[in-house]
Amino acid sequence: MIESIGDYYACARLSNAPPPPISAINRGVLIEGIGSILAAIWGSGNGTTSYSENIGAIGITKVASRRVIQTGALFMIVLATFGKFGAWFSAIPKPIIGGIFYCMFSMIVGVGLTNLQFIDLNSSRNIFVLGIAIFSGVTVPAWLADENNAHFIATGVLEIDKIILVLLKTNLFVAAFSGFLLDNIFPGSKKSRGLLDWNENEENSNRKIYEMNFFKDIKFFRLLPFCTFSKNVTQV
Repeated sequence: MIESIGDYYACARLSNAPPPPISAINRGVLIEGIGSILAAIWGSGNGTTSYSENIGAIGITKVASRRVIQTGALFMIVLATFGKFGAWFSAIPKPIIGGIFYCMFSMIVGVGLTNLQFIDLNSSRNIFVLGIAIFSGVTVPAWLADENNAHFIATGVLEIDKIILVLLKTNLFVAAFSGFLLDNIFPGSKKSRGLLDWNENEENSNRKIYEMNFFKDIKFFRLLPFCTFSKNVTQV
């Protein structure tokens, strides 16, 4: 879910869409949760979440239409009923898959770095926070990947140890948490941290694509945290 929030912003940026409001993020997390529940009921063994490679594909193909994604999903559901198609996909050579992932993940990294345009990169504080976050995200999971170092996480409760290990072995979580923690500990102005420019960019954005005005006449939906309505819609 942590990765998904970043994916939503990256997808909007690659699609030349405004940053998603909180209600749209809530809506995405809700659908992923429902999908994971259904996956658990069906016994598929995997959760449903956003896939960063698909966002990278948007940057490469320049196709961000919802209709294309929906049509592709329909084809995947149909083809999943035929084992021959699965066998054909599994026969794709690993170097080809690696090359595809190389390009797609590169796009994701590039999009993530574009968010740095809002901060002051001449500030030693920001450079320090950025460097520590990136370095921690690379080194800490690599260090804990060695079984000889995993024993350092010992709270006395096995389940808690496993949860902590899973989190600390996730590069994205370690980098994001380190950056979040340091950015809120070290003093800095809102201007240098990029908060003013980020908020101004959001306020000036046209977010009609995230609206759900087809539910505007139902008062119940206005109370839900994942519904977005335009400001000019009359309250019911």
